[in-house]
Amino acid sequence: MAMLEVHSLSSGYGEVQILWDLSFRLEPGRLTTLIGANGSGKTTTLRTVMGLIRPWRGAVFFDGQDITMLPPYRKAAMGLIMVPEGRQLFADMTVMENLEMGAVTGRARVRFRQNLERVFNLFPRLKERRNQKAGTLSGGEQQMLAIARALMAEPRILFLDEPSLGLSPLLVLNLFEIIRRLKAEGLTMLLVEQNVHLALAISDYAYVLSSGRIELEGPAREVARDDRVRKAYLGL
Repeated sequence: MAMLEVHSLSSGYGEVQILWDLSFRLEPGRLTTLIGANGSGKTTTLRTVMGLIRPWRGAVFFDGQDITMLPPYRKAAMGLIMVPEGRQLFADMTVMENLEMGAVTGRARVRFRQNLERVFNLFPRLKERRNQKAGTLSGGEQQMLAIARALMAEPRILFLDEPSLGLSPLLVLNLFEIIRRLKAEGLTMLLVEQNVHLALAISDYAYVLSSGRIELEGPAREVARDDRVRKAYLGL
């Protein structure tokens, strides 16, 4: 059974509809990517599933339970965690304080030390800068911290919204290696990413979003070979 199932989801802002009868599923332990042009509804999809935007219609099921109308904090407590676009760190807090803020749920507090060791192994630079204020970190370090803070919350599903945005090519490669390692650990993830080539290269399954509707789906390698995707997103 899929870990997360989205059925006929519609939502928008004010009177403007962005998503139209969107349906997709996340299988346990798989990295799924959601690609599409700017304005296609990718971030709106994540925000609606997380409960930051109230859906107009449709349903979201997590482990078979209808969580459509649960508030974001309830979904986070269940293990749905998002790394938002723009990182949204606590700039005046230290790296360590930001990590502590990630471990606010009961299930995360129990394993605080183990998760702290895990994120410091993944991101050794954060361990070196644990007493430094987050706002003084470089862009790449801030993205590391945003992901590390999310991992401190003991996610069962991790949503990543444009994690490579604004990073140098070298840092993007380092970031995708971290995502690849998390995938190897069996973490279920949904990736929204502007770097379509890299996203499809490391993902198991892909959905292509166009004007708020799923236009194409399939195994990531097959989607990468589709002529429509190659022309629209890969420049081939």
